[in-house]
Amino acid sequence: MRQSTQKNHRQNRRNIGVLRVLLPFLRPYGKQAALAAAALLLAALLTLSIGQGVRLLIDQGFASGTVAALNQTLFYFMVIIVLLSISMFMRFYWVSWLGERVIADLRQAVFDHVIHLHPGFFETNLSGEIQSRITTDTTLLQTVIGTSLSMVLRNILLFIGGIMWMLVTNPKLTSIVLLSVPLVITPLLVLGRRLRRLSRDSQDTIAEVGGFVGEALKNIKVLQAFNCQAQDKNLFKQRVTMAFSTGVQRIRQRAY
Repeated sequence: MRQSTQKNHRQNRRNIGVLRVLLPFLRPYGKQAALAAAALLLAALLTLSIGQGVRLLIDQGFASGTVAALNQTLFYFMVIIVLLSISMFMRFYWVSWLGERVIADLRQAVFDHVIHLHPGFFETNLSGEIQSRITTDTTLLQTVIGTSLSMVLRNILLFIGGIMWMLVTNPKLTSIVLLSVPLVITPLLVLGRRLRRLSRDSQDTIAEVGGFVGEALKNIKVLQAFNCQAQDKNLFKQRVTMAFSTGVQRIRQRAY
């Protein structure tokens, strides 16, 4: 039990270390990150205000019975929708731009580091696997930076803003909702940890498949000269099957 706790602690420190490694790649683009953060905050605030806009539209628009009041509330509601659309466009653009830019710099830094490594490193690591790490794995990081991170921050802002708004309007209902939050969050945290582990395993197996293909094609003349096609086909089938099994486990966890 103690060893498992220490292992989880080391894994958490490793995950935090990965995020710290990415910070230097974000610093040169502080202006773009600030624009993305401002657009994210504005989009969250406008999303929360839609409910209030609908309430005003019904209470002060349709219920008032006057055309002038209805037109005024409709105008305010349309202004909120337009601003929300603009802020969502800005958020998506700048966050995606940051993801593309950071991953491009990261790929360049990894390549610059790899070409200066000792030749012994390339004797123990397949060139195809190294190529897969530079391309496939960094693409996954691009998804995290360009999409997942902004969605997480957006949902956190919506959650905090929604709770604050509910506290103002109905404290009793808010207390009931807060009591039910742990029942919803706990299973998500447990499944999230399993999904992260399976995602890492899936990356490793895909990299191994790519490395095997790269080495086989690189040495295709030697492979055919010694008539090893059948052996290599079986070895490749084993790796593909392993990658498929890992992918199915990951899909099963996501389906929960």
